[in-house]
Amino acid sequence: RASKDARKSFIMPRATLQSQLALSLLVVAVSMVLLLLHIHQASYFATTSKSNRSKGNDGTMPDNLKPMRAASTASELIKQDQRRREMNKINEEEKLDQPSVEIQAEEDRGPMNVVLFYADDWRHDTLGAAGNPIVKTPVLDALAKEGVRFTENCVTTSICWVSRATLYSGQYLARHHFEMLGKGRTVNGTEMKFEVPQNETLYSLLKKKANYHVGHAGKLGLWVELDHELNFDFFTDEDGWHWRLIGNKMWHVTEKNTADALRFLATRPKEKPFFLNVAYFATHAVDGDVRQYMPQNESMSMYVNDTIPIPATATEEAWGKMPPFFGEYNEGRTRWRWRFDTPEKHQHMMKNYYRMASEVDKSVGLVLNTLRDQGVLDNTLIIFTTDNG
Repeated sequence: RASKDARKSFIMPRATLQSQLALSLLVVAVSMVLLLLHIHQASYFATTSKSNRSKGNDGTMPDNLKPMRAASTASELIKQDQRRREMNKINEEEKLDQPSVEIQAEEDRGPMNVVLFYADDWRHDTLGAAGNPIVKTPVLDALAKEGVRFTENCVTTSICWVSRATLYSGQYLARHHFEMLGKGRTVNGTEMKFEVPQNETLYSLLKKKANYHVGHAGKLGLWVELDHELNFDFFTDEDGWHWRLIGNKMWHVTEKNTADALRFLATRPKEKPFFLNVAYFATHAVDGDVRQYMPQNESMSMYVNDTIPIPATATEEAWGKMPPFFGEYNEGRTRWRWRFDTPEKHQHMMKNYYRMASEVDKSVGLVLNTLRDQGVLDNTLIIFTTDNG
């Protein structure tokens, strides 16, 4: 009997079952309405926040939101949501139809100018930004901090004229064939010079194809003539010296490179974009001069109290481990004897080398200040690199 009563307790009359189902559906419907209302209000608040709508000063909900709270049926909420979606779609279409402020400003600004600072024989770590604790290069360090350092940048053939031919042509040695300074390669007894077509150099493409005002101030480094009409609007070539009397003034080569760069910027046409290669001869030594590195007089007080570490590879033991083709008359070994074969010579030469690097850094700062004064710095791509190092 108890079992029979228990079974009865689980059996529900048909009318009662229908009532329970109806009640359950009603609860679900009310829950859905409340959920939709909650979602819609959250979405609306997010939208109004983005469009600078805000609560009243007393912290109450703005009047334009009260109708939303008054909505009490799912159909009204759905209609309001549809209207909001339609308005958002219209707004998005209007945005697509009109260029953004940034895009318009970019179009109005025109092509970027380019200034290339191209140092000579500058070691990869002759920068404070590269972790060198001694050399002082504050301007280049700031550029490195604000921009991008290409720490894996390298050359395939670390010889001055080969690197420069690569820069001017955009081609590796295997393609441009400029193997020997002033000569290029020799084919059937004929020196081929610079084989890259003159209308395909970096300079010519910028001048003739892109309509840039093109300047070169400093060392070209090929010892061959380039067609000036095709390649340059401004050209100076300073190579192989640190001090020279020009007119009535004794010039340092970095000082002359800087003055020529500033002269280009002062005389350029203002309506055209420009490209300038400031091709410093520094920090290249003067080959054949026992002094090698000859900085400007005002730099001689720098690094006086510093001690430049001697590299671990500068010992006789390290030299003895080099491959056989690095003989005593290898060009690198010869120049090492010119500059670094005693601790005293190493200190003297490295300090003068660092002084010349700091002079280049100062020159870069002067050029950047001129670009800033002319109002074009923010539209100028700045690149610092070197032919080797």
